[in-house]
This record gives sequence, structure tokens and C-alpha cells, in this order.
Amino acid sequence: MQGNTPDTGPQTDDSKADRGDRIFLLISCVGAFALIFLVGALSVVAGYFPGPAIERAYKGGMAWYDKLTHQQNVYDTDLWVAAKTDGKGVTRIDRARMQAGYTLYTSGDAPAAYLIDEEGALVHEWRLPFSKFHEAGDGGPEHPQPDEFVHFRNARVLPNGDLIALYEGTGDTPYGYGLVKIDSASNVIWKYAGRAHHQFDIAPDGRIYVLTHAIAQEVMPVYANLETPRIDDYLVTLSPDGKVLNKVDLLQSFADSYYRQLVYTVSAFSRADPLHTNTVEYIDAAKAVNFPFGKEGQVLLSFRETHSVGVVDPESGALEWLTRGPWIGQHDPDILPNGNILMFDNFGNFGKPEGRSRVIEFNPATTEIVWQYAGTAEDPLLSAIRSDQQRLANGNTMITESSGGRIVEVTPSGDVVWEFVNPVRGGDKGQKLPIIAWSMRLDAGAFDPAVLRGENTVNTMETSQ
Repeated sequence: MQGNTPDTGPQTDDSKADRGDRIFLLISCVGAFALIFLVGALSVVAGYFPGPAIERAYKGGMAWYDKLTHQQNVYDTDLWVAAKTDGKGVTRIDRARMQAGYTLYTSGDAPAAYLIDEEGALVHEWRLPFSKFHEAGDGGPEHPQPDEFVHFRNARVLPNGDLIALYEGTGDTPYGYGLVKIDSASNVIWKYAGRAHHQFDIAPDGRIYVLTHAIAQEVMPVYANLETPRIDDYLVTLSPDGKVLNKVDLLQSFADSYYRQLVYTVSAFSRADPLHTNTVEYIDAAKAVNFPFGKEGQVLLSFRETHSVGVVDPESGALEWLTRGPWIGQHDPDILPNGNILMFDNFGNFGKPEGRSRVIEFNPATTEIVWQYAGTAEDPLLSAIRSDQQRLANGNTMITESSGGRIVEVTPSGDVVWEFVNPVRGGDKGQKLPIIAWSMRLDAGAFDPAVLRGENTVNTMETSQ
């Protein structure tokens, strides 16, 4: 009885040859791909064509993937942190020893600025979603993050209730999103769509000094150690109505200065963002009196990746002075009336029971630390990124612990006399709170009460995200 399988008979020499040819072709293809991969890898390491193009394509793809994955859940970004306490709003207050006034702060939960009184009650709020600010082709991000990923990083309020605020978008590169001036009802007065980031400052004549950044594709011959693409920083001068007056390439300022060699010391981690400039402070006449390293009209800058602070002339672009000291990853250097510098040292307190962060006051001539606050083992100060501080009129220091989502005011002896914890909660079971991006204590008498009682004041302080 015959089966259903056809009898193909014995294999011929031709069929065996065809099979051998296919195996040979497969091996050849695998070998060719392996050779291409090896050549590509070696060209990337050696920096020869087409290595740089391959590396740029890879980095671009990874950045695109990183942006997509960061958009999945805003509570997984660095704008939200685990709440260390159930406390909300003002949790500690010593009226006799604290500096009276309003506190203006910005938060990671929204493009908004909040003005609160000493008890933590909301006095006024400014809010403008980035989607209402952004227009395609205006020089800002081509594909910005959704609104919930964009917040006000820095802000300044004027006596008439107008506010100037800086947008940042987490999970994007570059992350600087622009600068806006709005009135007390949050209506746009003007906007600057350049890639503003971190901080800005306002001179007495109304000019604005702001940090911007951009992706650079070109190799800088003097700094062949740096990667491409990389993020380059700029200092931009704006008129009081937001028009560009001048722009300084800060990496070029280093290259043209006595401090050129310092950029060669940046770590491998920093070669794609070699300066990471994070502070700009205008040196006015009062600050220049006891600060011999900068003149009125110049600006003090903080360069995180070189662990340095320096003075740049915004007209000539010259890096006039620079110093390094016993700090790591610093933010927000402020020139004090006595000529010292007050600064948040994010990582300089390593190996101590309090926390890795501290606020220091140092002599810029010697870098000697003359005062510091690092919290206690029971109440540590810890913020890996961001953070700032302000020396108050009564001698106390107000500190923004960004990664803790709180603000504290401490006496010279280190006693906490006022503490404010971000009252917003979100994430799984409301276990996270947004960072406090920046804060400043202000004189309540400097504002027109009628302006601050505007109809747009909406109390969203207890709203869960």
C-alpha cells in the first residue's frame, strides 16, 4: 500500500551544491555584517569617518527614545520625589526669630509661581501653561513636552504684580524652554522663545541677563576632548521688553581666557555638557563695593561641571575671574554685602551624618568657608540637583531644598525658625510631592494689595495631581 509522501529519490549532486551555496551565502552575509559592525565600532572609537556620523545617529536615537519613555509618567521624572513627611504647608514657625514677609516660589507640578504669607496661605498665583506660550517656528522646541512635564524653574515678581518666569521641560534636550513676562492676571506681555534655562537676573535699568543653551555639532579645535553633539551655554542680554541685545558664547569665553585648561578637567560624564552653567547674578553698585573680583555691570556665573564660579563681562564676553573650592556640583552663588559668596553646595558634605548637601559662605579670595549649614542627622539637607538660598535682612538664611520639596529658614546658629513643605501630592496613593524649584523671601510692603487681590487668584495649594 502506497503512502501519501512522494518519492523524491536520492539527492543529486546539483541539489547538494545549491544547499552548499546557500550556506556559504549565509556565512558570507554574517561575516560581512560582522565586518561592517567592527569597522563602524573602530571608526567610532578612533573618530574617523563614518564613526562620528554613526555616533551622532546613535545618540540622537537614544535621546529620542529617552524622551519618549520619560513622557509615560510625569511622577517618574525628577520633578517629583518621595514625600519624607506627611506635613503640608508651614510646618514650623518661630515668629519672633523669622524674617517677616511673603515667599515667592516655583514648583515642579506646574508652570506657576505662588506667593504665600508667613502662615503658608496663598496670597497670589500666576499660571501660564506652556502650550499657551509656545508657537511653532518661534525658536522654541519643535516638539515640546506635554504641559505636565513643563514648569516654571525661576521667576521674579515686580511691584506692580507683573511676573517674569522661565520655563523648563523635563525629559528633553535642550530642556530650556523660554522666558515670559505676564501681568498679575497671567496675560502675556512679551515672550522670549530662546532656550532659556536655570536662572535669570534683572539689572536696575530693567535689562535681563539670562542663560540659554543649544546643541552644537561642530568640533571645537581648542577642546577636542569634548563630545559632539554637545550642549553649549550662552549668556544673553535682553532689553526690558524682551528683545535680544547681546549674546556671549561661554565656552568660547573659557577658550579665550587664562582659565582655558579647566575645561580639559571635566569628567567623561560631562563631555557632552561641559559647563552646565546654572546661575547668573548681576553685579550692581552695592555688590561691587566689597567684591574686588567683579565690576558693576558684570555678572557672576556658576559652572557646575568645572566646579567653579566666575565673573563674565556681558559686553566683551571676557571671563575676568574664576575660582574653585571645596564644593561639588554647586548652585546659586550670591554676592553678600561683606564681599563673601553664599552658595548651595549640593555634594560637598559627603561622608557626614547630616546629608550630602550644605549651604556655605566663603571668602572668594581664599575660598575659606566662614559659615555653613548642613542640617542634622535627624533633619538632613539633601538635594542632588537644583536648590538655592538667600541671606535675609535679619541675618537668617532661607534655603530651598529642591529634592526635599521644602523651604527652611535658619538662624546663624543653625536653628530652623520656619519650614514650608510643598503641599501638593500625587503619584501612586499620593506618596510623592513636587520639587520646589526656587524661592525668594520678599517684603510684603513692596506690593500693591489691590493688585494681589486680583480675581485670578485661585487657591490650588491642596489640589492633588
